[in-house]
Amino acid sequence: MIKGSITALITPFLNGRLDEIGFQSFVEWQISEGANGFVPCGTTGEAPTLSHEEHHLVVRLCVEAVNGKVPVIAGAGSNSTAEAIDLVRSAKIVGADAVLVTTPYYNKPTQEGLYQHFKAINDAVEIPIFIYNIPGRSVVDININTMVRLAKLVNIVGIKDATNDIVRPIRTRIALGEKFCQLSGEDANFVAFLAHGGSGCISVTANIAPKLCACLYDAWESGNMTMVYELRDKLSILHDSMFCETNPAPVKYATSLLNKCDGSLRLPLVEIGKTNKQKVKNAMQSIGLI
Repeated sequence: MIKGSITALITPFLNGRLDEIGFQSFVEWQISEGANGFVPCGTTGEAPTLSHEEHHLVVRLCVEAVNGKVPVIAGAGSNSTAEAIDLVRSAKIVGADAVLVTTPYYNKPTQEGLYQHFKAINDAVEIPIFIYNIPGRSVVDININTMVRLAKLVNIVGIKDATNDIVRPIRTRIALGEKFCQLSGEDANFVAFLAHGGSGCISVTANIAPKLCACLYDAWESGNMTMVYELRDKLSILHDSMFCETNPAPVKYATSLLNKCDGSLRLPLVEIGKTNKQKVKNAMQSIGLI
């Protein structure tokens, strides 16, 4: 089972193009800081603005930089089932350990449509699949009954839950069992999610605080609840600042303050405003990141 603090990787750009060297250096730094895994080409990686060629390349570069040290869960979602299958196949070819496939956005499929979408991907490619349930971006929400059906498929192994419903992991665990892997998609509820049956968090904040996020999980695993609560509270102001505007604009600015990328984004996203830049700086300074 994949567990721990898993970084939802940014995609650094340089003069509008993918910064290949910078990206691999960033991944290597993350590994040295103790990150437990990676998700390239997710929301935080600005996947909607990447070309297909860039998408494939980012996953390959991540797998190369990781070199088997930790799991790579490649973002491979689309609101076109055929396109999602193509992205999943590509991820498998370059050696990703699993894929993260979002619920289709804009189309607004029914529960039966969601089931058939993920079943088609399951049937097309033999690779572990995590379903990404994020109603805030895709509008649709996979209900528990649909998840029960999907969990019976051979390649569906888990879910990234970004519903921000902290009761959901309890209900999912009761319905699907302990072996079904549940990863939080909300930094702020990492500890609560673990307490309710989750195994980790796919984290935006881990881009700039990989060591602290990994230490929080290590403290949880060792049963050091004093340290867990201390780190939870220490990170909370940072979590808030990372979502002061649309992700990944705040975290891109934050990584630029660490000199890990130039902070540029692709339209329609733009850099955060002056007030929020100060908020991000203050949060990072408050816990000694800068």
